[in-house]
Amino acid sequence: MTQLQATTKTFDIGDGREITLETGKLARQADGSILLRMGKAALLATVVSSTKMRDGVDFFPLSVDYQEKFASAGRIPGGFLKREARLSSYEILISRLVDRALRPLFPDQYYYDTQVLISLISHDPEVQADSLVALAASAALTVSDIPFQGPISEVRVARIDGKFVINPYKSQMENADMDLIVAATMDNIMMVEGETKEVSEQDMIDALKVAHDAIKIQCKAQIELSEAFGVKENREVPEVYENEALKKKIFELTQDDVYKVAKGALNKHERKQQFSDVKKALDEKLVELYGEDMPEEDLNLVGKYYHKVEKHVIREMVMSERTRLDGRALDEVRGLHMEIDFLESPHGVSLFTRGETQAICTATLGTKMDEQMFDKAGGIEKSKFLLHYNFPPFSVGEARPVRGPGRREIGHGNLAQRSLEQVLPEAEDNPYTIRIVSDILESNGSSSMATVCGGSLALMDAGIPIKGGVSGIAMGMISDPEDP
Repeated sequence: MTQLQATTKTFDIGDGREITLETGKLARQADGSILLRMGKAALLATVVSSTKMRDGVDFFPLSVDYQEKFASAGRIPGGFLKREARLSSYEILISRLVDRALRPLFPDQYYYDTQVLISLISHDPEVQADSLVALAASAALTVSDIPFQGPISEVRVARIDGKFVINPYKSQMENADMDLIVAATMDNIMMVEGETKEVSEQDMIDALKVAHDAIKIQCKAQIELSEAFGVKENREVPEVYENEALKKKIFELTQDDVYKVAKGALNKHERKQQFSDVKKALDEKLVELYGEDMPEEDLNLVGKYYHKVEKHVIREMVMSERTRLDGRALDEVRGLHMEIDFLESPHGVSLFTRGETQAICTATLGTKMDEQMFDKAGGIEKSKFLLHYNFPPFSVGEARPVRGPGRREIGHGNLAQRSLEQVLPEAEDNPYTIRIVSDILESNGSSSMATVCGGSLALMDAGIPIKGGVSGIAMGMISDPEDP
């Protein structure tokens, strides 16, 4: 009988706890596969990327899905179907964490369908699998021939009784006042998500440093595993057709007009219309210059190059003039308007408006019978605090079908929920099940952070004795691509 052999790499993450990465034994027809073990927990990660590009695709079609198999914990799913179905909100949130870390590290214009699947196939009640999923996914990419510019990893860093712990056991989290998931490469931190009690800026910096040091060890382990397995040469990425002369001409024809619109300090819809007018004028000028018979491959580049003009102009405004599209300084917040108690029937209600972003948030108080149950591989969990975020199409002036909540709605709602949960009264002082619903009425800026502000107001309006008001701000970094 043939014995299947695997290549393995084991490393320590502290306190004698070990992680083992294994490849070459399972899912051998995938482009890359990894079995990750920690304690009794085991994750299987596979990645496959198509060798043919679909016609007309001008984006990176990446999908990342994490699923927990109920058999991993010796359980049968509840409900009528008795089998795993669509991903739960919890699984979607983990999938989003991994997606956000992996996506930027594929080559520009790599437009091949790529699928990353990670499954929990053995459950350990003490091991928190969400902090291991990205490591497994990145390792599967690293041992493949897919052109991935990693490796990366994610770790959980928690402060427990004043000490930072990497990927702590679940039982340890009861005493944690910081709970962060950090994603990074060997050189740079890419993403931070989590929740804390009220902590100082220096505490956050210290936590990120501890997390990054751990991630460097995990990235090195992936490289060593790949070398031991046999480093595969990355598949060649065919060059995408470009026309530098056309690009230069489009910049010449539109850059000044785009700048005038950008400096106009207009509202979102006026600015969008005027940018559309500039694009329409560009199309007419190109017909005059090249006639009606411009090659199709060049026609497909016009919109792409015009978008580059807009991006270039806006970046230059920020970098050189230190102003934004609506004329604000970089540290200036849009005008704020807040109301509470403007509807009679909800238990608590607020209207929060920041510039052209607006949310109605309601707080509803229920009983223990209203608690939500989550059927997970590790068992049934309950929650007394729910936050649901809705993003209807009219909020951005669009008309499209209304479906159930997508990954974006689930992810944004989770951000706000984790923020507000920290200020709720202790369980003995709060007999209620609380549900906050945030309906976004306008969006031009971070609506998830508007939900934090509006949700905080709605809780106070409902009479919940929260520990303090909470506000949220989203921020980003714009850099010069020539001198990042």
